[in-house]
Amino acid sequence: MIPEPSAPAASRSTEQNTNSGVEATSSGAVNHSEDDSGNENRQKNVRRRKRAHKFLENVTRKRAKASCSGGTRAGGRNGKQKQVEAVTLFEVITMGKSAMQVVIDDWIEAYVTDRDSSLLDLISFFIQCSGCKGVVTAEMCQSKEDDEVISKMVEELDEASGLQYKKFLAFPWILTVTWPLDTDSAEYPLVQSGSYGRWFHSEFCDFVSVLVAQGQHSVVFDSYLMDTLISLLTELSDSYVRAFRHTCTLAAVKLLSSLVGVALSLSVGIENSQKLYDVQRAKTSRQKSTQHLERIQKKIAELQEKRAEIETMMDVIFKGVFLKRYRDVLPEIRSICMEELGLWMKLYSSVFLNDKYLKYMGWMMHDKIPDVRLKCVLGLQGLYADPLLLPKLDLFTTRFKERIISMTLDKDSEVAVQTMKLLVLISKSPDDFLTPEDYKQLLQFVYSSQRILAATAGELLFSRLLNAEAPASDSQDETNEEEAHRRQTFARLKALLQFYQDSELHMHVVYLVDSLWDCAGTLLKDWPTVTSALLQDPSSNSKGFTPAEQAVLVEILVASARQASEGPVLAGRSGAKKVMNAREKKTQTDDCLKLTEHLLTMLPKLLSKFSDSDDIVASLMRIPQYFLPECAEAENTQKVSCLMAEMAAVLDFHSGPAVLEAAARTYLSLCEEGAAWSSAVRVARDSLVERWVGRLTELLEDSLRGDSFSADEEKLREILAMLKKLRAFHNCHDLSQWSVFDLLSPLLSIEKSQGGAPPEVLEEVLRCLSFIMIWSLNTSGETLTCREKAVAQRLQLRLYCERSHHCLSHRNQSVRIQAFLGVCDVLTAHSYQLHVWDPTSFGPLLYTPSPKLQRALLTFVCSHVFVGPDCDSQSKASENSEVERLEDLHRRRNMLAAFCKLIVHGVLEMSMAAEVFMYYMKYYSDFGDIIKETMCRTRLIDKIESARSLVLCLQQLFVRLKQEQESGGGRAHPGVQTFTSIKELARRFALTFGDVVKFRECVVMIHRNGIEFVFQEFNQTPETAIPPYLSYLTILSEFSSKLLKPDKKTVLSYLQKHTAEHIIDLREECWQPLIYYRASLLAAAEAEDAVSYVSSDRRPYLHNCSPVCRQKPEVSKSPCPFSPVDSKVCKVLRPGISPSHQEKADDAYPFSVPLEPPAKSLHTEGFVLSITNEPDDGTVEVEL
Repeated sequence: MIPEPSAPAASRSTEQNTNSGVEATSSGAVNHSEDDSGNENRQKNVRRRKRAHKFLENVTRKRAKASCSGGTRAGGRNGKQKQVEAVTLFEVITMGKSAMQVVIDDWIEAYVTDRDSSLLDLISFFIQCSGCKGVVTAEMCQSKEDDEVISKMVEELDEASGLQYKKFLAFPWILTVTWPLDTDSAEYPLVQSGSYGRWFHSEFCDFVSVLVAQGQHSVVFDSYLMDTLISLLTELSDSYVRAFRHTCTLAAVKLLSSLVGVALSLSVGIENSQKLYDVQRAKTSRQKSTQHLERIQKKIAELQEKRAEIETMMDVIFKGVFLKRYRDVLPEIRSICMEELGLWMKLYSSVFLNDKYLKYMGWMMHDKIPDVRLKCVLGLQGLYADPLLLPKLDLFTTRFKERIISMTLDKDSEVAVQTMKLLVLISKSPDDFLTPEDYKQLLQFVYSSQRILAATAGELLFSRLLNAEAPASDSQDETNEEEAHRRQTFARLKALLQFYQDSELHMHVVYLVDSLWDCAGTLLKDWPTVTSALLQDPSSNSKGFTPAEQAVLVEILVASARQASEGPVLAGRSGAKKVMNAREKKTQTDDCLKLTEHLLTMLPKLLSKFSDSDDIVASLMRIPQYFLPECAEAENTQKVSCLMAEMAAVLDFHSGPAVLEAAARTYLSLCEEGAAWSSAVRVARDSLVERWVGRLTELLEDSLRGDSFSADEEKLREILAMLKKLRAFHNCHDLSQWSVFDLLSPLLSIEKSQGGAPPEVLEEVLRCLSFIMIWSLNTSGETLTCREKAVAQRLQLRLYCERSHHCLSHRNQSVRIQAFLGVCDVLTAHSYQLHVWDPTSFGPLLYTPSPKLQRALLTFVCSHVFVGPDCDSQSKASENSEVERLEDLHRRRNMLAAFCKLIVHGVLEMSMAAEVFMYYMKYYSDFGDIIKETMCRTRLIDKIESARSLVLCLQQLFVRLKQEQESGGGRAHPGVQTFTSIKELARRFALTFGDVVKFRECVVMIHRNGIEFVFQEFNQTPETAIPPYLSYLTILSEFSSKLLKPDKKTVLSYLQKHTAEHIIDLREECWQPLIYYRASLLAAAEAEDAVSYVSSDRRPYLHNCSPVCRQKPEVSKSPCPFSPVDSKVCKVLRPGISPSHQEKADDAYPFSVPLEPPAKSLHTEGFVLSITNEPDDGTVEVEL
């Protein structure tokens, strides 16, 4: 028997070796037809393995020795038993390459002595490496052309015995392999998980390479070993058993690769001998020797003959294995073939690098498996990287160029990246096969979301456009090196700006700079040249930059400063290296130092030159955020003061949101503790704010006269500018020392009818006040030093909430939205501070918003968020453009998220979430994630209260639907949903209770509350025979599947308790919701579906009840029946139901809310439902 491939020789037991000695050879049960020389050959193999064992003792240290009778083969000399370690060729793989060479040398010696026995060892080695646990038998074959022999070559299975057979010709052997049926599904060594599979792959390939390398001067050319080996691998690689096919295909292609190495060494020998021959022929007749020339010529002929023989072997392997397996169903086999083909074409280009073999590489680039495509691309990279091979690739490039370009869009990122690298190599070839249209398509990948792909495209852009030499000049002033460098940088910047302006699809400079950073970092970090290009005089002799080019160049300057300071991490781009090593950190620090030293001096000049442009100034104002505080220039107060003065001048002139936001963030960055310039920057900031507050005070004093606001257009514009500046700085800085709240709050108290402030002024005031309140709450631990200050803060908070509540009813929508968002943010911040403040010190006092404000916030959400078309009705035409629709959706999502935060943080009651939860399904695509997250957060806080809010949501929807139906039609209320949608909403709510044990109490509470909702206040009278909300039980049944078995009985008993006082007559269809709900509980207990239970066991039976069942039954003994006390009960078995009856029953079943009890009754007489105490197994008892 062939041993387990993963079991080394040291782990074999004595019993296994004894059996192997009796039944088979060390490599399998081999029945040799020539038994006369068997014992002698076995003794030779024993001596060979003993020599290997002596060497392996130093390599493998201590190995357990296994006993075998008479060596590794059966029998022994004179019947003596010797104890040696079994070292088969398969076991050599586990011992390393050095041991492998020694054992292979010994195997070659044994092969020279007895090639048949050694070949059987090698054959069994490959079968063992395939993971085969079967038996190998062999018989001699006299001729390959014998028809009877060919007819015996079969591969079949015997299901009766559970074995598979494969008989094939490995001349001069006819081998028969027998193995179990499950071998194909077994995990053979090559595909074993973990490091063992990778290690075995490497060692197995090394074995084949060492075998050819060690025998290339002897046994490889004996016309016996290689023929047998190639025949073996060809036959096994054609097996339908995956293990044989995979392992032997790998061995065959690795064998061909090793033969390529032999052919290369022969080619080198031929070349050297030919050179020696030419040298000898060039000698004079006296110096040259004819015999020497003949020996050299004879050697050349021998080498050429050997090379021809090797090429014949390679051709046989290629045609017998590669051509059959390169399209194998197993992706691993296809990958192996493509990987080795690329290696053959690169190493032995004289034979393999032609269109005959290249076509396979081109075809397999269309493979559906990414790894196969990747192997093709990697193989082509090795070919295009060698300039000597490029002339042979012209036709291939022309034929498959379109496919290669399309692979840059491959769904596998690694394939796309390697394809782009391949195209970079193709673009560097002398014959540029890429057209301008191709380059236009490829260069757009610099904006890709994958950084590696974008960086590779950036390399293509740099080599194609930016790496050009600067044009020569006749001027004598430009002969020095510095001026030449300046001209070359200007030319590259011109080319880069031209490319960016021609890119109509993208307008993201920061992504372009990130893509070019690795290959064109020297250009992008040449900040002196860039600033000189921005500051150059347009009247100079050199061609300057247009205003549009200057705007883009400023963005490139800012993006390069950000890249040097923060690294390649960008939002929306993946694959960047997030952790830098020491060398990269040192480079980053040096770049920031150079950036700070240069731009601290040049930035004021740039701000002064471009002070008229909002966009350019906004970009330039962001540059100081990337300065290095530890720079030596930071202590230069003159430069810092010059920068602050220029920034203040820009802020006096501009009031755009981009400029103000950039300035506020820049001041915040420069005011950080520890920087040398922080004190000077704080003084400059305070001076700015004080001047703005003073000017705003003067303007408001003139505009506010009593209870009215009046200002001309110029004053109004200036008031808005001051408010925008204060609002922008309030967002980043604490400006509470200037008491802006007292200055602005009176603007909110003026009534609209009395000449209130314009909407744009109120919007800015609301934003400022919300920022002031948030800062006040955030700094409570520092500013609240006594109770009086805490009380004053709460009064200020109450005043802000009252004024904002007043603005919620403003006629302008922007004012309403800003008031709502401001109140939500402030109340959320207040709740957060209550939870984190230190009880030992003063903190914010508790403030609860008034009920009117709470209702106003809820009403605002319902009227401003859940409006417009449903998420599913996207076919409805919209007047707004897509951009406006997305902006509106983003604004509504912000409002909903702000309101949900109030519920999660405990500002509002959890019951208010019911009004939000009812829109979960209707607006699932727009707000489903926000509502679901709110549901999860509230459940973490209090799962019972969260469940009550779900119940309240369903009950409110049901009551609204009931009222809408009873009102007699008319226009439907926006909050009313259909019965089917409410039922589906309940089903989705039930799915959120994943762990039934964890949420056991919640589900039981939902059922109890639902039963009480239906029956608690119901008094049965002749006029009201059924509860008005009885159909709610159909909705409640969606939660039955979440009940545990004990809880199902409890809920069922609770249901009986509430129905014991009522007459439940099933002759009326109006009681069907009760039957449906009870059946859902019972069917759930029996792991059956509630709907199928009712439709299959209840109503069809009513149409098919036999006359026997109409007999007078006995009196029920149930203490709490649905029916009256004198009701009678009998158990009913479930009869078979015909499809027609089932269909009729389904049509008759009501799923909508009944307005009145239907007049039509079921076709039964005196059918009353009742429950007894006897059955606990979920059986249904029905009285007839």
